[in-house]
Amino acid sequence: MERSLVIFKPDAVQRGLVGQILTRLEQRGLKFAGLKLIQIDEALARRHYGIHEGKPFFAELVRYITSGPVVVAAIVGQGVIQMVRNTVGATNPANAAPGTIRGDFAVEIGRNLIHASDSPENGEQEVTLFFEPDELIDWSRSVDVWIHE
Repeated sequence: MERSLVIFKPDAVQRGLVGQILTRLEQRGLKFAGLKLIQIDEALARRHYGIHEGKPFFAELVRYITSGPVVVAAIVGQGVIQMVRNTVGATNPANAAPGTIRGDFAVEIGRNLIHASDSPENGEQEVTLFFEPDELIDWSRSVDVWIHE
């Protein structure tokens, strides 16, 4: 069972795209274990983007992700890292396929709407960074028999 963190970035919230993006992820058959609206502070942003510290774009990443409210989601399931990333599309919207979230709604890499964990290890770490254990719900969906073999 994998866990992926998805962040609906400030541009997604400001543009009113949270509902459409949530719908696409749910329609794919992905299962949410946690969902909340938050304002990321600088300390959390620096921890989340720590891998990029020292790079020229680091300060802008931190400034941007803290510039407005975001929605964070924990998605769980078999192979969810790759499924979420395929649904989200390439990091640079210019390279994102039509039908993906970024391919349909984003134009610039600096305003690409959404973050998704890039590996099972990072998914675990990122979910833990944004959610306390009691904020995650382990639940069964009756529709799962129609999604998974």
